[in-house]
Amino acid sequence: MNAVVVDASAIAAVLFDEPEGGPVRASVSGRLLAPGLLRYELTNVCLAKIRRFPGRAGEIEARHALVDALDLHLYDPQWQELPRLAQRWSLSVCDAAYLQLALRSRAPLITLDAGLARACDAALGGR
Repeated sequence: MNAVVVDASAIAAVLFDEPEGGPVRASVSGRLLAPGLLRYELTNVCLAKIRRFPGRAGEIEARHALVDALDLHLYDPQWQELPRLAQRWSLSVCDAAYLQLALRSRAPLITLDAGLARACDAALGGR
């Protein structure tokens, strides 16, 4: 299975047409995997953008709705493992969920979060 794990920063860049969206689109191929919390994080990004640009609320909401067109495969994490993984790699529990999925699925992680990317590179290198 050709798949990639995508985090909220990467998907938000594409959905909201941010400058980093082009490189993200170019690096993604195959099945899109993410923990279910991705939807909460994207909705939070939407809200933050509406608060920052209230006059563009309709446009922002329309862009947020594009997530429904993506062929995302959402997974629940192995909850008991998350605190240990977050502690080991100095991540938030949310970021650890993306790392956990990348490790479990043996798929690359697409993220704009430098700390998460470093942790993932180190964890994948330490297999």
